[in-house]
Amino acid sequence: MVPKIKSNVTFPQNIVAELEQLIATYPADKVFMVTEENTDRLCFPIFKESATLSSLKRLTIPAGEKAKTVETLSAVWQFLSENKADRGSLLINLGGGMLTDLCGFAASSFKRGMAFVNIPTTLLSQVDASVGGKTGINFNGFKNEIGVFSLPKMVYVDSQFLRTIDQQNFVSGYAEMIKHGLIMDKKHFEDVQSYDLGNIDYERIGEMVADSIAVKDHFVINDPTEKNIRKALNFGHTVGHAFESFAMKSGKPILHGYAVAYGMIGELFLSYKVAGFDKQMLQEISAWLIELYGKFEISTDDYEQLYQLMTHDKKNVGNRINFTLIPEVGSFIIDQNCSKELIFESLEFYKNL
Repeated sequence: MVPKIKSNVTFPQNIVAELEQLIATYPADKVFMVTEENTDRLCFPIFKESATLSSLKRLTIPAGEKAKTVETLSAVWQFLSENKADRGSLLINLGGGMLTDLCGFAASSFKRGMAFVNIPTTLLSQVDASVGGKTGINFNGFKNEIGVFSLPKMVYVDSQFLRTIDQQNFVSGYAEMIKHGLIMDKKHFEDVQSYDLGNIDYERIGEMVADSIAVKDHFVINDPTEKNIRKALNFGHTVGHAFESFAMKSGKPILHGYAVAYGMIGELFLSYKVAGFDKQMLQEISAWLIELYGKFEISTDDYEQLYQLMTHDKKNVGNRINFTLIPEVGSFIIDQNCSKELIFESLEFYKNL
């Protein structure tokens, strides 16, 4: 059963009016906004009708995962510093997961912390990246290697922004919704399986986004800094982040949700081997994920590099690669260690699909 959302996530009827109300509680010169190239062009126009919002001091950073760097982070710090931001300031982050991760980290570290709000504009950022307080940047080729836990003052989730993203980015975000169903809620999983991605119903997806956020919120509220059950949210990510980093290093970057989908296939196989996940369900779900996400082609020669990337995973303890696995749809077990041989076997399963 999908839990209720308890954290500071809101689904505004009028996002302009609600933001104006929030901004009114701050000095006029202490509120700032960061967008990226795409959201500045496609999403910011919604706020131009408001004299308050259109007059905010605004920085636009490059779009895409390649911009999630120390250099971009430094540019945000520089923008805040030049405009005399302080601990009593507010930073509004308008964009996808890359931007909310990076700018949340910038706000959390500038002068040891200022408030920020997230306005996620992609499906991935609405159901995952902008919610839960994880912030950070990529470093030395590793995904989210540097960052802190820091909760936003508010997250405004508005489904109208989903009309601005293309099909590939929509499907990318959908992977996190699939994951939420797999780890906690069989009904939610059935909903995402039956939803027609070829004919997007934005009203229905708004309801499903709320359900998906509620699943994530349950883990965040009960384990804010990922010491225990929040690790469930990493299902698909140990293998998935390895795919994502490998693709980046290979000069063939893939969207995060696609990497998570491939990671879920590998970890469903490990769940079958270690946790008793049903073999027929493994085959059926894997085939469905391949149908949705295609394949990132790997060879046997790539297994060692993928394994080494997994050894850098932030969830590892004492040189053990820790996985979240699922015995069945709707349940999970955390801190599962798998041998190198079994991990290679999971990569072989994926390769041969």
